[in-house]
Amino acid sequence: MPDTHFEQQYLDLMRLIWFEGDERSDRTGVGTRSIFGATLRFDLSDGAMPLVTTKRVYWKTATRELLWFLTGNTNIRPLVLQGVKIWNEWPHARYVEQTGDDVELETFVQRIADDPDFAEQWGDLGPVYGKQWVDWPTYQPVKGGLFRKGRGINQIAEVVRSLREDPGSRRHIIEGWNVAEVPQMALPPCHKTYQYHVSTGIDGEPRLNGILYQRSCDVALGLPFNLWSGALLLRMFAQQAGMEPGEFVWMGGDTHLYLNHEDLVTEQLSREPQGLPRLEIVRRPPTIFDYRIEDFAVHDYTPHGPIKAPVAV
Repeated sequence: MPDTHFEQQYLDLMRLIWFEGDERSDRTGVGTRSIFGATLRFDLSDGAMPLVTTKRVYWKTATRELLWFLTGNTNIRPLVLQGVKIWNEWPHARYVEQTGDDVELETFVQRIADDPDFAEQWGDLGPVYGKQWVDWPTYQPVKGGLFRKGRGINQIAEVVRSLREDPGSRRHIIEGWNVAEVPQMALPPCHKTYQYHVSTGIDGEPRLNGILYQRSCDVALGLPFNLWSGALLLRMFAQQAGMEPGEFVWMGGDTHLYLNHEDLVTEQLSREPQGLPRLEIVRRPPTIFDYRIEDFAVHDYTPHGPIKAPVAV
C-alpha cells in the first residue's frame, strides 16, 4: 500500500515511539517508551473510518462500550452481559485488594454476570466517562454555607442542541476530567476532551469536524479503539445534527508503548495496511441516546489477524 493509506500515520507513530521514545517508569510498574504531543488526522467523508487493518480491531466491542458510556452507567455488568471484557481488570483488582480473596479474573467476572447484588457492590467503576458526559454534577448553595446537589448537566445532549441551534459556536465541547471526582474513578479519563467544529464543504453543505484530546494513550491496545470510538461519536453527532462528517483529529499528550508489548509492536510494524473500511449507519434514531449495535455496519474491512498483548492495570 502507498504511504497515503490512512493507517500509515498510526504505524509511523508506533515506530517513532518504539525506536525514539523516552523510556520511563509509570504507574503500572511495567514501564513505557513515550513521546509527548502527537496528532493524527482522518478524513471521514464517504463513510471512511480510521479502523486499523494491520491487526483485527473488534469494532463492535468498542461500539458497545461507547453506547454504554452514553447511558451514563458506570457498572461493568451491562458490558459483561454483552461479552465486553475491556473494563474487567479494574474492579477485579479492587475486589482482591479490599477483600484479600485472590479469586481468578474469570471467576470474578462470572459472578458479576450471575449476581446483580455482587455486581452492584463490586462492579462499579466510580464516576467515569459516561457519568461525566451525561450527568456532570452541579451544586446549589443552601443556608449555612452548605450546598445540595443540583440537576446534572447532559453534555452530550447540549452538544447536539448547540450544533443544531448555533453551529458557529466555539463551545461544542465534552469534558470528562472532573477534578473533584477524579479520586473516585477506577481510572481517570484518558480520552478526556472532545470539541466539534462546523465548516462548509465544497458543495456548500455543513461538515462536522472533531478533535479528541487524550491525556494518556496506550498506542498498541488503546489507540485503535479510541480512533474508532472518537470517529464514531463524530458520525453520530453529524447524523443527529443533519450534517456530513468532515475531519476527525486525534491529539495525544503522553503517548506511549508498554515495554512488554515488544512482540506486538514488532509483528504489527511488519504488516502492510490493506483495504479501506467504511461505516454505514443504517438508521437514524430519534436521539443520540437511542442507537443500537444493529444500527452500524462496517464494509470492506479485511484486516490482518489479531495480536494479543497484556493489559497494564
